[in-house]
Amino acid sequence: MKIAIISDIHDNFHNLVLALQEIEKEKAERILFLGDYINNGIAKVLAASNIPIFAIWGNNDGDKVAITKTALAEGSNLSVGFENYDNIEIDGRKIFLTHYPMIAKSMAKSGDYEAVFYGHNHIKNKEQIGDCLVVNPGEISAHKTGEATFAIYDTKTNDAKIISIENAISTKTKESDEYLEKAHFKFSKSKGHQY
Repeated sequence: MKIAIISDIHDNFHNLVLALQEIEKEKAERILFLGDYINNGIAKVLAASNIPIFAIWGNNDGDKVAITKTALAEGSNLSVGFENYDNIEIDGRKIFLTHYPMIAKSMAKSGDYEAVFYGHNHIKNKEQIGDCLVVNPGEISAHKTGEATFAIYDTKTNDAKIISIENAISTKTKESDEYLEKAHFKFSKSKGHQY
């Protein structure tokens, strides 16, 4: 079975719609969303998807009550978990989902899972830790890296590919980068929080 993995939408409706259209072309049968909606409008788009979506929470989701109500509405194709992590089994594959990279690496090393998917830092990544596939699909929003991406996971092969979304838009511009570079306020480089 082909499963799409998406993360970090951050309110970018345009890129989300492009991603959903591309995911349909890839013939994915499910979508796993790793968190960071920003608002309930994004949840409504996900709920209207032709493909069932299971979501966990991120650290920037917005109104969780409204998002949960949208997921529970009649006809919704969106299901929402209770935490920013979960473990699921699809086609006999044990999969761990989390929003956070630091949890992902530890769970991959545990040997309990065949695949671990994470988001949060917006940086697309695919690696093997022991026998475990570890994938960060990157960001739908394209506001940090300038590139909108998602992943397609194949349960038969326990492998994934990361796909770049054509015609995506980003608020990361030369002007915004220059403004932040010249700003008197400098963001700290926290080791504990990698965003």
